[in-house]
Amino acid sequence: MSREIVVAIPTFHRPESLAALLRAVAPQVREVGAEVVVIDNDPAGSARESAAAEGARYVIEPGRGLAAVRNRALDEAAEARALVFIDDDELPADDWLSTLVQRWRHSGAAAVSGRVETRFPDGWSDRWIEQGGFFRRVRFADGAQQHSAPTNNLLLDLEVVRRHGVRFDPAFGLSGGEDIHFTRQLVTLGESIVSAPDALVFDIVDPARLTKRWVLRRAYRVGISTVHADVALRTGVRGRLAARVRGVAKGALRLMAGSGRRALGVVTRSDRHRARGARAAWRGAGMVVGAVGGSYQEYIRR
Repeated sequence: MSREIVVAIPTFHRPESLAALLRAVAPQVREVGAEVVVIDNDPAGSARESAAAEGARYVIEPGRGLAAVRNRALDEAAEARALVFIDDDELPADDWLSTLVQRWRHSGAAAVSGRVETRFPDGWSDRWIEQGGFFRRVRFADGAQQHSAPTNNLLLDLEVVRRHGVRFDPAFGLSGGEDIHFTRQLVTLGESIVSAPDALVFDIVDPARLTKRWVLRRAYRVGISTVHADVALRTGVRGRLAARVRGVAKGALRLMAGSGRRALGVVTRSDRHRARGARAAWRGAGMVVGAVGGSYQEYIRR
């Protein structure tokens, strides 16, 4: 029997956090009558046991990268009306799923974007990373219209997605940013993304990501993928050229302003200015690199 709602959990080499997520999701899935499908991007099937232990449907997607996994989720939900994405390193708050579903049913939106809050390991502290706001997320008011949304807490109306024939672009598969490009396509096509901040999940940060090297590289990658998405959404040579020129201009301004703020932080011994300046400078550098065709494949290990 097909389900109206499918909850998709893409996973890669995280069997323990996946098991914790599946246990937390189980009662919410039963409440709304949804189905869970785990999509493993590991050809060796390292998530099979975790999925089986919680009775989740399990498939392996051998195609490398995030776009392949998310497109497989679309295919696995071929008979459903709605598809919900949540990442394998997250945990949902109570009523997370029912809140997403209710907002979808009442709003008529093509997508509903929930809120994500970061949780750090117990006892962790790094003033430079904290002051830089590297893990802070943009917050939207309840019911606000968003111009894009990540897929780590997102409901998609599949009837809308199928009508437009929208898919995740494989060009973003190893670089990231496939979700922003996908949701921006929906908005460009005249559809809406509605914010539902009460649909909350917690992002449990991997300690390996709590380094200056990792957070600055992430800022750099986001800069690249942001411009790549902008270019990909334009039609014609002139449109794409204009997007590249804007990317260079905006990136250069951000790079200069960030470098100046970082220098101010060094002079004033301010962690806040040093960290936020570095963050802006690396993102600006990424925008310039992305505008001239450069890339950074953050997920190449897949």
